[in-house]
Amino acid sequence: MPRMQAAIFVEPRRIVLDEKPIPEIGPLDALIRITTTTICGTDIHILKGEYPVARGLTIGHEPVGLIEKLGSAEEGQRVIAGAITPSGHSEACLCGCHSQDGAGTRHGWKAMGGWKFGNTIDGCQAEYVRVPDAMANLAPVPDGLTDEQVLMCPDIMSTGFSGAESGRIRIGDTVAVFAQGPIGLCVTAGARLMGATTIIAVDSVPERMAMARRMGADHVVDFTQTDPVEEIRRLTDGRGVDVSIEALGRQETFEASLRVLRPGGTLSSLGVYSGDLRIPLDGFLAGLGDHTIRTTLCPGGKERMRRLMEVIASGRVDTRPLVTHRFKLDRIEEAYDLFGHQRDGVLKVAITP
Repeated sequence: MPRMQAAIFVEPRRIVLDEKPIPEIGPLDALIRITTTTICGTDIHILKGEYPVARGLTIGHEPVGLIEKLGSAEEGQRVIAGAITPSGHSEACLCGCHSQDGAGTRHGWKAMGGWKFGNTIDGCQAEYVRVPDAMANLAPVPDGLTDEQVLMCPDIMSTGFSGAESGRIRIGDTVAVFAQGPIGLCVTAGARLMGATTIIAVDSVPERMAMARRMGADHVVDFTQTDPVEEIRRLTDGRGVDVSIEALGRQETFEASLRVLRPGGTLSSLGVYSGDLRIPLDGFLAGLGDHTIRTTLCPGGKERMRRLMEVIASGRVDTRPLVTHRFKLDRIEEAYDLFGHQRDGVLKVAITP
């Protein structure tokens, strides 16, 4: 049986490069030869044992590649698939919640819903990946766009933009974005696209703060130098923000996101939390502040991917600067060490077999 290289979860704190069989595909699947992928912050949660997956699973959920097998389709067509791969015909999909496809089982609800790559099926930090329900999930890459131009579309860009969309940002809104990692930076870009006229980004890493301005932030608050809640209230003349977006997954940033809201404001939560959250009484205004708290899982599916690539092709957003490091697949353990320890100003790494 033909074999391939893949990044495999062995046990907490150990993801290794090894060989496994090239996936076999069923009648609704596609086999994609990966040309570029990356490592996500969620993969670091898996590496640390904070999010459980099966031992022996191939990790990764951000694929760009070429069709190897798909019925009578043209081999070699460049495609991407979202990190979330909805079937299109589940109860969640038929209710309009495509990202939650697969969340419900007779044994209860599973976090991360329709996230399958590197979670419930083998992922794409490998030479090949099987894409389920290919007709609902494969999106052709437009001619003229490079792998690195569309590399953020499967997850980081889709998730970041969805944080802005879930916040229901309106023209003229003031928006605070807590954390300027890759997702937070895409939130900042998405908020600008949706019409926010004042965007306040919160972080402390100089490279990320500079990138936040590049992606559209009007103000950047260093939380190590000042209390971000007090500074945001000062910047808004005490009014608070219309929308705050939490893009880190920490108790303190969740609380701060709540405390900076104006009455009737919306908190859009994107962080992946590894423990129970507490809602502070003062920030919640005892439940009487007319606040909205919304959570979002990265939208997937071919139409979502098409729209994001249209944004890239239009030139309105350029996510290429987010790729700060590049590794071959046979150096992926080194890439995990760099990304996991956040050294050398890393934002995203591109992995190429």
